[in-house]
Amino acid sequence: MEKKLFQHGMISWSELMTGDVEAAKDFYTRLFGWKLEVPDMEGMEGMEYTLIKANDEEIGGIMATPPQAQGTPPYWGIYVTVDNVDATAEMAEELGGKICVPPRDIPQVGRFCVIQDPQGAYISAITYNAQA
Repeated sequence: MEKKLFQHGMISWSELMTGDVEAAKDFYTRLFGWKLEVPDMEGMEGMEYTLIKANDEEIGGIMATPPQAQGTPPYWGIYVTVDNVDATAEMAEELGGKICVPPRDIPQVGRFCVIQDPQGAYISAITYNAQA
């Protein structure tokens, strides 16, 4: 990932959550020529995550819809890099947004939250470990 993507306000990651991971993998690799990799996710036992690569750069991921979100239609989400995800979540609430997933850690990656803006759109904010 390019270093500039770790700067505050930059869109840094895209992620598909779907009920049929294998069908999604087949569709997107054939459509865009993406390469896929399933890394060892230490600390995330029981969850398979597929990294998406384009031109050897990690650009996103694909994951199965978790049990707490069953019934949610498949969707692509984006992550915006922020300097402090906890402060961003607090500010989102002050501005009339709703915190759908409170700030939490992703082992070996960083800390994220999911925000719903006052109009109802969802977006995720993330602070990467050491802002590589």
